[in-house]
Amino acid sequence: MSIKGKEGFTRAKADAKAFLAELMKKASWPDGTSVKAKAKRGFTLIELLVVIAIIGILSSVVLASLNDARQKSRDAKRVADVKQLQLALELYFDSNGAYPTALSSVSPTYIATIPTDPVGGGAYAYSALGSGASCTSYHLGADLESSTHVALGADVDAVAGTKCTGSADDFTGTDVAGTNCAGTASTGRTCYDVKP
Repeated sequence: MSIKGKEGFTRAKADAKAFLAELMKKASWPDGTSVKAKAKRGFTLIELLVVIAIIGILSSVVLASLNDARQKSRDAKRVADVKQLQLALELYFDSNGAYPTALSSVSPTYIATIPTDPVGGGAYAYSALGSGASCTSYHLGADLESSTHVALGADVDAVAGTKCTGSADDFTGTDVAGTNCAGTASTGRTCYDVKP
């Protein structure tokens, strides 16, 4: 390429830049504002409101999913606590030939601490069953928040039995949505119960 060709290219490039700069000065949006002025202004109020609305909708969907996950995790903890208490009760039975009249008897020898409900810290329902002082069975229950939890299909749904001397009154463990293990109305609770 000759020197003349390079100069001509450079001149054409400079002319194109000048043309674009002049075009930007003259160009305008339908509302009459120039393109350059519009580019410096930022977001409009409508654009900001639309973005805030979208963020609000997304956050409500995430929070709804999060609350459902929390409920499922609390129910899973309740079922796991009942299984741990069952193990401790069986260990107690192996050592003593009978079940204890109260859950406090299995701690700390058979279980480090007696688990409590994750909401409110209340004790799980327990009654030693048998005749007189001979406790040959038990009824253990926890109030689940979900009436459709998988564990409810495998629980015993036992009616109240005869309690041992010194034990708490037994409870009815039928799966009735809105009824807790104590048999009272409790919004969103369903009794999960087990026996040996």
